[in-house]
Amino acid sequence: MLYTCEGTCSKFIDVETDAEGRISHCFFHGGCHGNTQGISKLVIGKTPDEVIRLLDGIRCGSKPTSCPDQLCRALEQLKKG
Repeated sequence: MLYTCEGTCSKFIDVETDAEGRISHCFFHGGCHGNTQGISKLVIGKTPDEVIRLLDGIRCGSKPTSCPDQLCRALEQLKKG
């Protein structure tokens, strides 16, 4: 799925799960490239629920959200189908 971010430097997140429900692909379009690459590598192989538990609610400075938090929003939508 291609998720449109809100309130972050990243504009989109491209995320997919495999047949077992684990994250198989995660790519941020925009944002701090090193940080978003790191997040992407760390979430591969995890379930959406594992990632949401770890990253939900993280803020970027004074912003009410962050790239990791937006990934959680994307994963919530992905879980709903």
